[in-house]
Amino acid sequence: MTHTQPPESGQSPVVQPAHAHDGWPLGFVAHAGHAGLRAGGGEDISLVMCRRPAASAAMFTRSLFAGPAVRLSRAHAAGGALRAVATVAQNANVATGAAGEANAAEVVRLAAGLAGVEPGEVLLGATGVIGRPLPMPEVRAHFERAAQEGADPFGASPAEVARAMMTTDTRPKTAYRRVGAARLVGVAKGVGMLEPDMATMLAYVFTDADLAAAELDTALRSAADVSFHCLSVDGDTSTSDTVAVLASGAAGPVDAGAFSAALADLCLDLTRQLASDGEGATRLLTVTVEGAADPAQARRVAKGVLNSPLVKTAVHGADPNWGRVLMALGKNPEETGVHPDRVTVRFGDVEVYPREPDPGTLERLRSAMTGPETRIGIGLGTGGARATVYGCDLSAEYVRVNSAYTS
Repeated sequence: MTHTQPPESGQSPVVQPAHAHDGWPLGFVAHAGHAGLRAGGGEDISLVMCRRPAASAAMFTRSLFAGPAVRLSRAHAAGGALRAVATVAQNANVATGAAGEANAAEVVRLAAGLAGVEPGEVLLGATGVIGRPLPMPEVRAHFERAAQEGADPFGASPAEVARAMMTTDTRPKTAYRRVGAARLVGVAKGVGMLEPDMATMLAYVFTDADLAAAELDTALRSAADVSFHCLSVDGDTSTSDTVAVLASGAAGPVDAGAFSAALADLCLDLTRQLASDGEGATRLLTVTVEGAADPAQARRVAKGVLNSPLVKTAVHGADPNWGRVLMALGKNPEETGVHPDRVTVRFGDVEVYPREPDPGTLERLRSAMTGPETRIGIGLGTGGARATVYGCDLSAEYVRVNSAYTS
């Protein structure tokens, strides 16, 4: 999908996808390696850094149990001048007391030393099991080895960084866009404990566009509002959610409107990837509510349907059980403006309420629901606002993964 914005300053506003082999934007390099946190091997620590001063913006979880990485990064991000993003996978370092605070600060110092930046210029992401201290001897040894290698340790690709961030993800998530001469590269992880209260999971965007921190902040919040804010796998908000954008400025100025459109498009790409790889997921589920009183109602109602276990299991079984959608719509009495005689429900492009389709149409719907994406559309008849939210079906595999997560 592409977006266009009204031209400004004579620059073309057309957003163009970039190719995965483009690598990092100008000014950025990355490191990924194995420190011993991931059982069975594989990269579990990553560090993306900018070789020049950069502008930045970030958003974080509002969980009351936000971890040391989030609290430390909030302070560092406040200046809008982050130059590096370090991520430790398989261990969230949450609820680990004073030792966890000290360990997070030490990881930041180690990452800053390898990157050649100040600790206050480093954002730290941590993801994985809650309540376990970081294995600091292994982490220290990893950074020492990276610093002692004869070759430049910063040779990792975006896909390698995305893979190093994974926990129960089945595949790395990357996205690429262009705006004029500038590129945007996004990496993300997250497949469970996933419904944001600000942004979501871990997602980082790096660009060589020349934009001020305030412009990045405006663009990031606007992008999150139509992407990460609209994502839910299981209705649970993580203690470690972090989203950030860093800009090196090396490609020169770009139109702010075109950049905002590109960032929103990239974030939506990552959102759909995250939703479709939800723990145990077999298909992407999107719910669009139209005709709402305002965007907040549209998103609220859509999330109520998206997060219903009965709706999610029906989608898993390719069962167009529209009665469960009505149940999810009707269970919130505070939605006083919603009246059954004005509501419509669609599965794909087929209306199932109030005009129930014939058995032949239902059978075709069942067949269509076995594809990679199931779309549910709802008309409320209370206004002109709309929203689309993104999630997945609920399978026995989700229960299996989460019933043995720490064992």
